[in-house]
Amino acid sequence: MSTTPSEISPMGAASMLTASPAKPYNHKRRRDRAVWWLVLIVGIAYFVLPLVATFQVSLGMLVPFKAYTNTFNDPKFLSSLVYSAFCAILTILFASVLIVPTAYWVRLKVPRMRPVIEFITLLPFVVPPVVLVFGLVSLYSKKPLALTSTDAGSTFLLVAAYVVLSLPYMYRSVDTGLRAIDIQSLTEAAQSLGAGWPTIIVRVILPNVRLAVLGGAFLTFAIVMGEYTIANFLFRPAFGPYLSLIGRTKTFEPAAVTLISFGLTWLAMAMIALIGRKSRGRVAVVAVK
Repeated sequence: MSTTPSEISPMGAASMLTASPAKPYNHKRRRDRAVWWLVLIVGIAYFVLPLVATFQVSLGMLVPFKAYTNTFNDPKFLSSLVYSAFCAILTILFASVLIVPTAYWVRLKVPRMRPVIEFITLLPFVVPPVVLVFGLVSLYSKKPLALTSTDAGSTFLLVAAYVVLSLPYMYRSVDTGLRAIDIQSLTEAAQSLGAGWPTIIVRVILPNVRLAVLGGAFLTFAIVMGEYTIANFLFRPAFGPYLSLIGRTKTFEPAAVTLISFGLTWLAMAMIALIGRKSRGRVAVVAVK
């Protein structure tokens, strides 16, 4: 039984019109999903295959996992790892104290200075680390500030240089976090509760940009743990020079140390993700007494 056009109801015509594009739309969705799966598989292979090859190289000794036992039994491995981790923690603390108030004040009071501050924070990309450390050694190797003559002074110079190297990552991360919140309203609300500037930064702004600070901290930690040039010129027992040393003197241990450092980096990333998850859902404005 055929149906004439006059017998089709308006609702039936509308359903026929809306149902026709469903197949092309579903086909496009399936195609996009297949493309994204392909990109994901290629990306995983790009990152995983070198790790598998490195693991196979680390097992090249006659005794399985002998390279790992030799690495953990080497006293220089643990000492250099602890020293670089200590420098990384100091660098993150100093960079956070420097960057968070600066980025907050620029966004709140002097937004026209943002291009200038961004240019200054990008200078570590222009000035090579070898030039930076050469200037530090030339300036602080003689009186009145002969810091390179002592271990504490050399460590201080090393941390100061790492703070400079971390500026692009810390500032960009913190500035992005500040852009996501209404700092003007938060500041006015905190001031109405009687808070001063230090209290506003520590108890209002910092909790709201904690995840951004942690992201910059992760990048800083990765840079410090693998940095070689500055630590080598300052004769510091850091992890970067240790990696270079065993790379010249050992055969299978460098692959084992590479995987161990990679695992530590992922462990730090997991800790940052865990801390960031715990910080979600908190109240943006806190009561200040």
